[in-house]
Amino acid sequence: MLPDHCKAVSVRKVDFELTEDDIARHTVGKKAYTRTEFIILKHDDQYAIVRVFKEGGVELFRPISAHKVISLPDSTVFFHDEEVDVLNRPKMAAIALRHPGKTVIIQGLFNHVSFVQGSEVLELHVLDVVPPRPAKLSYLVAKALDAGLVDLPIVVKEETVDLNELERRVQTPIVVFPCRASGLESKRTVFFLDETPRIEGKATLVGCELSLRIFQSIYKKKPEFVSMCPREFAPKDGKKRLVKCCQVKDGFELEGDLAIVPWGATVIDVVQAIRALFKEQLDL
Repeated sequence: MLPDHCKAVSVRKVDFELTEDDIARHTVGKKAYTRTEFIILKHDDQYAIVRVFKEGGVELFRPISAHKVISLPDSTVFFHDEEVDVLNRPKMAAIALRHPGKTVIIQGLFNHVSFVQGSEVLELHVLDVVPPRPAKLSYLVAKALDAGLVDLPIVVKEETVDLNELERRVQTPIVVFPCRASGLESKRTVFFLDETPRIEGKATLVGCELSLRIFQSIYKKKPEFVSMCPREFAPKDGKKRLVKCCQVKDGFELEGDLAIVPWGATVIDVVQAIRALFKEQLDL
């Protein structure tokens, strides 16, 4: 449970104990603002949340005709974090996961107050190569979710393919990577394909299909090859997953639970791919 907007949430300090009976006595018959759907009750350092239903009418404040207690003090926690946007569903979903079985009230960015209840979140697995760190695709997904461009309770599970581990499979004295990346390590002679180096002797390319074609075009020979394509490393396990691949030129492609964006993906490409992966949930 997450209110559609913090404008629907009211906060009241009260002088009665936060029991169901006391809440009922002090709620029904009282008036609430027309946009108020939830009231957070604060008594000393304890909190409770009640949902209110109002009589019909056009008045700004209307009598409460019924109510439902959402949470009582023993199952409610409160914290203040000015970095949290309480309107951001992915952020709120991550908070819910950290407090299983609890209703969490958050006073966040701009002192806006809302709450989240339950841990039914949507997992998105993001698979990319490293180094550099952070992985570019994880960075783009974080930007998209932080900006609120996907209004779903998505929690990201990062998966990585380490290029240094792939390099350890190389048997030749020379290893070639598509381009320089901070954090790449090797005891072999290392070249970078985008610098079109002079390569003499046996070499292994750690790269993708496009870099393999480029290598063959430049050097007129086929090297030993270790694929680093995230698409190839993606398991078929039924989990929603996002990868990048050089064979996708623009936008994204969808293969069941796998969304594939270009190697040079933008935030917009990522947003569209995530929305396609979770189209069923967005249509609810």
